[in-house]
Amino acid sequence: MNLTGKSTARLVLYLAFCAAILLVPSVLDDAFLLNKYSRYLVFAILAVSLSLSWGYAGILNLGQAATFGLGSYAMAMGLKLRTVPVHTGSEGLPDFMVWNNVTELPWFWAPFHSMTFAILAGLLIPAAFAALLGWFMFRGRITGVYASIITLAVLVVVNLLIIDQQRYTGGFNGITDLAQFEVAGFFFDAYSATTYYLVALCLCVVLLLSLAVTRSKTGMILQAIRDQENRVRFFGYDVALYQIFVFSLSAGIAGLAGMLYTIVMEFASPTFLSVPLSLSVVIWVAVGGRQSLLGAAIGALIVTGVQGALSESEVFLESWMLIMGGLFVLAVLFLQKGIAGAVSMAVDRLPFFAGSARKSASNVMKTTEAAS
Repeated sequence: MNLTGKSTARLVLYLAFCAAILLVPSVLDDAFLLNKYSRYLVFAILAVSLSLSWGYAGILNLGQAATFGLGSYAMAMGLKLRTVPVHTGSEGLPDFMVWNNVTELPWFWAPFHSMTFAILAGLLIPAAFAALLGWFMFRGRITGVYASIITLAVLVVVNLLIIDQQRYTGGFNGITDLAQFEVAGFFFDAYSATTYYLVALCLCVVLLLSLAVTRSKTGMILQAIRDQENRVRFFGYDVALYQIFVFSLSAGIAGLAGMLYTIVMEFASPTFLSVPLSLSVVIWVAVGGRQSLLGAAIGALIVTGVQGALSESEVFLESWMLIMGGLFVLAVLFLQKGIAGAVSMAVDRLPFFAGSARKSASNVMKTTEAAS
C-alpha cells in the first residue's frame, strides 16, 4: 500500500466514523441517552484539539481546559442575555449581578446581545488568548515540560479569576438558567436529536479539517518540529510561528467544544476550567493515541463512556475510580502509543502491509532528502 493508498484508507476510516456517529439518533430514541452521548462527543472534539498540538507539534498543553472554559462562558453570556425575564433583574441584568448589587450591564457583556458576536467570541477569544501566550513562550524558545507547566499555571490563574469575579461571572455557581440556543429559527433543545446532530456534525468537520491540516505542508513541518526542532530551524523555517499557529488553532477548537458543552449542559461553570478536566483530556488522548486525531476522539469516547457506565452502576459506585485508575495504568504499560498505535502496529505486521510499509518508508526518506 503506497502513501496515496494509506491516505485514502485513512480518509475512508474517518468518513466511516462520521457516518457511524451521525446514525445514532436513527437507532436511539432516548432523550437522556442522546444528551449523554452529545457530551461524550464534545469531549471527543476537545481531545482532537489537544491531539493536534501535542501529537503533531509536540506541545503538551496541560491547560487545555482554559480555552475550553472561555468558549463555554462566551456562549453562556450570549444565552443568558436571552433568558426569560424571571431569571433577570431590572433592565435585563443577569440574576447573579442583581444579587451582587450591580446596577448596569458591564461594557464587556453588552456585545453578547448579538449571538453572532457570542459565537465568534467563543472561537476567537480562546485562539487570541493562546496566540498571546504562545508568542511569549515560543518566541522565548520555551518548550517541553516548561511550556506544559506554564499552561497549567495559566489555567489555575484563569480559573481563580473566574471564581473571584462573582459580580460578573457568577463565581462558584457559574452562569445558569440559560435560554435555548437558536439559529435561523431552529431551537436546539439539549435533549433533542437536533442538538446531537449539531455536536456530531461539528466533530466531523473538526476531524476532517484537522486531518487536512496534518496532511498539508504545514502539518509536515509541524511534525518535523516535533521530532527535530533545531534541524527545522536550521533550514530557515520560523519555528515559533508554526508553533503559535497550531497552539492557537488547537485553542479555537477547544473553544468550539466549550460552546457546544454549554448548549448541551445548559450552564457554564468554573469546573469547566478545572485542573482535573484538563488532565483528563491528556489521559483521553494518551489512551486513544496522541498521534492520531481519530484515535484521540475514540479514546475520549471510550474513557468517558466507561467512566460514565461505572459511576452510574450500583455495583461499582464506591470503586469505579479505582477501576479507572487501574485501566489507565494498564493502558500506559501495554498501549504506549494508544489504541490507534496498537491497531496500526497490528496492521503493519500483516504480510501484505509489511512490505508496503517498508516501501512507503523508503519513499518518504527519499522525498525528505530531496527536499533538503
